[in-house]
Amino acid sequence: MLLSQKVDIFRSNPSDPRLKTHPLTGKLKGLLSFSLNYSKRITFLYIEPNKVLFFDIGPHDEVYR
Repeated sequence: MLLSQKVDIFRSNPSDPRLKTHPLTGKLKGLLSFSLNYSKRITFLYIEPNKVLFFDIGPHDEVYR
């Protein structure tokens, strides 16, 4: 799936199971993440109930370091 398709799903339902949205722990506690594909992730933060700020987009190991 393309980035734009995943973002459209996220806009419709951030908890859609296809995204595998989850809160992060450790040094990234407070952020959440969803999957673009098997290896790529987007980290984000809710700044208002219906507004998010995307922090990082990239490979799993780089985004979570």
